Amino acid sequence: MENHYQFEEEYRDTIATVDESGKRIWVYPKKPKGKYHNYRIGVTVVLLGLLFAGPFITIGGRPMLLLNIFERKFIILGQAFWPQDFFLLALLAVTFFVFIILFTVAFGRVWCGWACPQTLFMEMVFRKIEYWIEGDANQQRKLNTAPWSASKIWKKSLKHFIFLAVAILISHTVMAYLIGVDEVIAIISQPPTAHMSGFIGLVTFTGIFYWVFAYFREQACVAVCPYGRLQSVLIVKDTMAVMYDWLRGEPRSKLKKTDQTTAAGDCIDCKLCVHACPTGIDIRNGTQLECVNCTACMDACDEVMYKINKPEGLIRLSSHTAIETGQKKLFTPRIAGYSVVLLALVTFLSFMLISRSEVEITVLKVPGTLYQKTDDGQISNLYNIQFINKTFEDMELELKVLDNSHAQIDRVGTQRIIIPANDKYEGVFFIKMPPHTIYKAKFSVEIGVFRNGELIDEINTKFLGPVNMK
Repeated sequence: MENHYQFEEEYRDTIATVDESGKRIWVYPKKPKGKYHNYRIGVTVVLLGLLFAGPFITIGGRPMLLLNIFERKFIILGQAFWPQDFFLLALLAVTFFVFIILFTVAFGRVWCGWACPQTLFMEMVFRKIEYWIEGDANQQRKLNTAPWSASKIWKKSLKHFIFLAVAILISHTVMAYLIGVDEVIAIISQPPTAHMSGFIGLVTFTGIFYWVFAYFREQACVAVCPYGRLQSVLIVKDTMAVMYDWLRGEPRSKLKKTDQTTAAGDCIDCKLCVHACPTGIDIRNGTQLECVNCTACMDACDEVMYKINKPEGLIRLSSHTAIETGQKKLFTPRIAGYSVVLLALVTFLSFMLISRSEVEITVLKVPGTLYQKTDDGQISNLYNIQFINKTFEDMELELKVLDNSHAQIDRVGTQRIIIPANDKYEGVFFIKMPPHTIYKAKFSVEIGVFRNGELIDEINTKFLGPVNMK
């Protein structure tokens, strides 16, 4: 009996889609079918439905999700975020990252196989189109090696035309998340010269998506995706993943109907699990970088087990520990530790979001200026002020000096401060004080920001004055 661990590390030296000379091996996965694949179809319909509907979903009349990196404006679940909210966005990113770590430690790459847009589009959309037009794996191989004919030209042209159409649909959806549905409609309904940058963006996105799904394919998961590399250091022996039960399956042997006395394992070495894998690996070697937990090998193996009257689950969702010892330990000390960290981050993030001010105010003394003495004998300082309205309604504000009843604020221009909804406003103003209220050359001044007579924020700034005025 060959030891299961004989080649435990050997398979890690290469990837299944590259040969010894470094040339890519094109993967022709067998058309999937089975219980788990049907589940994936249901999940895909829901997730892709949400993805394409997302730009049109609004909360309080605002987009559910808008990531406008060009204008540095973001809307998440109907709430607007500006560059000044970078701390919150960074905290949100860290929280999400910790969640991904926790999820991976517990369940491996389930995200990759069941929810990642790359996998959903590749396996559940583009690959389905390929099966429909060119046939199953063997038929695709024969077609690609066959000489060019009218039938081959027709099939290849039709496939890539549909691929391009789907890539166009995906690119428009992505752009809608970046610049908004209205902007995308304007771009496609007017000549390219009217929105040249937007048009170039759509063409670029279309080219990238078409190239990835038509040619690059599984290499995006194997060679490019950082999460794929990260999971290799996060998965532990207690992690739930697609596992081959080597205790039950080994030693492998070909099925012989006339010999029922052999002590061989349940694996008949049919290699259907390998043929079904979209990244071309042999799951019987153990958990590998390329495995995305798509469960295609599980369906293929279960079908064989059913035909030879063996229990299903030779390849199943389990953990190394569960197979080796028969004990499932999902909630481990590591999981507990990550859960505590995640709970703390979610709590802190929730507090910061709840306590977030509706208006961001920045007051800075104009650089290079000193105090001035006005005609009426008062001492004045000049300041720049910037308001950012984080709400979706116009806001009228008033400024007052809080800690000096004799001080007054004079605006340059109109005295009304009206900040448009979800926009910013910049202005200049003076703070004036009688000389007798100035007690040193530099001191702090508290400015109150009022809305409808209610104090909504306080800002601290510096005031310069003559020495020994008092």
